Amino acid sequence: MRFNPAVARLTAPPVAVVQQWISQYDGSKGALIDLSQAVPGYPAHDDMLAALGSAAADPSALSYGPIEGEDTLRQAYASHCSNLYTTSVDPGEVMITAGCNQAFILAALTVAGAGDDVLMLRPCYFNHSSTLGMAGINVTWADTLAEDSFMPDPEVIRAAITPGTRAIALVSPNNPTGAIYPDDVMQAIMDICVERDIWLILDETYRDCMPSDEPPHHLLNRDGWQDRLILLYSFSKAYAIPGHRLGAAIAGRATIAEMAKVMDNIQVCAPRAAQIATAPMIAHLADWREANRVEMVERGKAFQAAFAQLNGWHIASMGAYFGFTRHPFEMTSAEAAEYLMRETGVLTIPGGFFGDGQEGFLRIAFANASVDEINQLAGRLGGSGR
Repeated sequence: MRFNPAVARLTAPPVAVVQQWISQYDGSKGALIDLSQAVPGYPAHDDMLAALGSAAADPSALSYGPIEGEDTLRQAYASHCSNLYTTSVDPGEVMITAGCNQAFILAALTVAGAGDDVLMLRPCYFNHSSTLGMAGINVTWADTLAEDSFMPDPEVIRAAITPGTRAIALVSPNNPTGAIYPDDVMQAIMDICVERDIWLILDETYRDCMPSDEPPHHLLNRDGWQDRLILLYSFSKAYAIPGHRLGAAIAGRATIAEMAKVMDNIQVCAPRAAQIATAPMIAHLADWREANRVEMVERGKAFQAAFAQLNGWHIASMGAYFGFTRHPFEMTSAEAAEYLMRETGVLTIPGGFFGDGQEGFLRIAFANASVDEINQLAGRLGGSGR
């Protein structure tokens, strides 16, 4: 059999790999604590569930919808982002997608083609690098370092740009490190994009889990941002609906028109029932989302307190949703994660899945778990030494 070599070169889906280890655990330390795949550790609001049910039962939602997304959701999201970023986002600058991963695919294929380069930071979100690889787009790297809490250095990024670079792809709050990039750093990176005539693709999937309710950045306040910036978002985390696959992109109108060409050939439109249900929930669930953001902060504090009790462990970086944690074992990160699952019932993602040089780390999605579950980590991991 012959397969597309660009696909055959990819590893198996990382989350599926680690989930296979669950069967090795005998339950002796208590219930599984799953800190692997980033799944909201709280259910969707009852009003969201009711809206989803109603929209799913509406025959009008069964037909194809607008490629760029339902007008009601584009308008609601544009209004929300206008308030969040203290600027004016037009609904025509919004595209609705089937999850943020799809938003990245649309953005990447819109600004880069086979043989072009996209610059990513390492450690990196594995789905982004694999997406580019499947499309024949080369990934080039700018490393972030543990001693800098994995904050990007704009000058390192500048030096890593090649003649073939078409875009810089960032994730902030970061996956896997949790690091939250400050506005001045992102402004400096945007300056480089303007200087070098390349795009900035910024994935803000974990924006709603940040410790502060201040605007994450002021990139949308820049003149001409539409010619250089594509902002990506996921409704999965904030609304606890990852199975409904709903994301968004903000970009200039010309960019949205190009992304729509890609969307038409991939999916035509994002799932309509989820779009219809979510549109009124953006305003309606504002207080609920804020309460969940505060809860994420408490989970982060509990995570720090738990690891402060552990010898040999070190939180190299954390912020919204994740902690990127140095483990104490003399083994690969995959061996360490599998061992911890088997012996302690705690499931994490190996750091090595996020790129070269990350074998000493594990990604821990502390936001998945309740404070009570996080409080168990010191006892479980403290007894796992070899």
